[in-house]
Amino acid sequence: MDENDAAMPPAEPAAPLREQVYAALRDAVLNGDVPAGERLTEPKLAKRYGMSRTPVRDAMTRLVADGLLQREDYGYSVVVPSLSRVRDLYEVRIAVELRGIARCIENPGVDHDVALLEKELQFWYGLRDDPPAPSPEFVLADERYHAALLTASGNAELVTVLVDVNSRIRRIRMYDFIVPGRIETSIDEHVEIVERILDGRLETAHRLLHEHIGASLEIVMERATRALVAMTAHQSGALPPLIT
Repeated sequence: MDENDAAMPPAEPAAPLREQVYAALRDAVLNGDVPAGERLTEPKLAKRYGMSRTPVRDAMTRLVADGLLQREDYGYSVVVPSLSRVRDLYEVRIAVELRGIARCIENPGVDHDVALLEKELQFWYGLRDDPPAPSPEFVLADERYHAALLTASGNAELVTVLVDVNSRIRRIRMYDFIVPGRIETSIDEHVEIVERILDGRLETAHRLLHEHIGASLEIVMERATRALVAMTAHQSGALPPLIT
């Protein structure tokens, strides 16, 4: 073995096939590369990617759970979300999240869980120091933050509602985090909201949270509108190659 070869770090193992197919199909759907009317089938995709149907089936099942695809009589198709329904759900989200801070403002006997917030804040400090690249997967970290923030206010029923709403709007919110600069902005706003709560400036935190979710709504709706146009008007998209 060459001396230089011995000093080199081992190569990163390739991701499992199901993960590769999942990532490729997810990005194709989010980018509007799969026409809304196109029927996706396991045999077709297995042939396209040169593999067995098992990893393709696993990937499709995950995409259905994500709300990106829906089952048809013969295969799958892209889910075309309703913007009016997304806006309705987003309004529910805003009301529920703001209620978490409001209940602590209105009732002096209700305090936020400081330990939980401090732990969450440390996580976001780390992301602020080294922000990730734009990616639809960031929506999961964002959902976790908002659930933790609401959990810290002490009403588990509000958290249950928020988690359900987030799962139903995740499909459209993914577009928010492929916009350049959006992740960095979200991280900064997340940090400031928690810092104000820990400082006891709840009214300020309430206003910042409202601005944060409201601004996100406008960005998401604008991006989603363009994406929906691409999904419904694009007639001959080609799936991107699978990188192994």
